Amino acid sequence: MAIFKGAGVAIVTPMKDNLEVNYDKLDEILEEQIAGKTDSIVICGTTGESATLSEEEHLEAIRFTIERVNHRIPVVAGTGSNCTQTAIQMSKEAEEAGADGVLLVTPYYNKATQNGLIAHYTAIANEIKIPAILYNVPSRTGCALQPKTIAHLVKNVGNIVGVKEASGDISHVAQVMNLCDGQIDLYSGNDDQVVPLLSLGGLGVISVLSNVAPQYVHDMVYKFFEGDVAGSRKMQLEALPVINALFCEVNPIPVKAAMNLQGKEVGPLRAPLTEMEPEHQEVLKKAMKELGIL
Repeated sequence: MAIFKGAGVAIVTPMKDNLEVNYDKLDEILEEQIAGKTDSIVICGTTGESATLSEEEHLEAIRFTIERVNHRIPVVAGTGSNCTQTAIQMSKEAEEAGADGVLLVTPYYNKATQNGLIAHYTAIANEIKIPAILYNVPSRTGCALQPKTIAHLVKNVGNIVGVKEASGDISHVAQVMNLCDGQIDLYSGNDDQVVPLLSLGGLGVISVLSNVAPQYVHDMVYKFFEGDVAGSRKMQLEALPVINALFCEVNPIPVKAAMNLQGKEVGPLRAPLTEMEPEHQEVLKKAMKELGIL
């Protein structure tokens, strides 16, 4: 069984003005997401500013989210690291807290060979019983999971069940699906490629857009599943101006700006991220109004 099917939100981490994590606000946006039919919460990923959370904050955000969601929808915890032992420890603690699965980004900066990636992921998965989703985002990490490596892991490690694909390379994704023989849960990691990946056998998306349009992204995915491919495609194409604006500066700068435009008051970003440039905010605002989410 897949951890989830549909639209998982790569949820932001709200901050107070003093840059402490705002748990009251996190509670609010979790409730809004569930009411908006989001199919899973993905906490402490890239969009959640995991790179600038302390280990204590990271684990507390995971625990808080699991407690508040309370089994209503699955919670996937971002527990990847460029240190294998850290990723093991974080994953074990997420499992103990009740996470339904973990999302494991490839090791960044120090990187690894493909054999090193197999060893890294196998070591983490062997220390936990909950399912793990690989996260392939070479533009962020400088470290790409090759299709053969992904296929080896899902076929040889029982609880490595899926991949969040954010390479942007459709041919790469097609090769992954070919080599995995249907044994992998594929999630789009790019909001502008959801429908193309669904057409290759994907189960859904781990979405930034869902922070500002949860019902929209859920409906786009489920239209596809229900056979309304034309309707799903139409929604994908109509969302492109907002999606482009959400990635015109490094994520999560624009999505926090978008949520603040919606009055959600998710606060500022931790350095080195800075606030969105005013001219880009105007483009974002216009696109959101045209899509009917502002």
